[in-house]
Amino acid sequence: MFAGLIAVFAAILYKINTNDDGPAEGGVAATVAVGPDAEVLSADLSDGMLLVLVREGTKTALLRFDAVTGKNLGRTDFVSR
Repeated sequence: MFAGLIAVFAAILYKINTNDDGPAEGGVAATVAVGPDAEVLSADLSDGMLLVLVREGTKTALLRFDAVTGKNLGRTDFVSR
């Protein structure tokens, strides 16, 4: 989990430093809760939302967070059919 949080913050810092628009005036949340068993696969900052792709065991999910407050806005689970 610790490695996952480091990956999230590395992605946030990368996006902040490469984005011409810069971060929102309120800044970026210092922490977000992705879950105890979540492995962060990818993170992206877009339109004030932090999108985090995580793997929890054999399941994959997309978590949406408010970039300023770190509040969880939603979750999309990926399933095979």
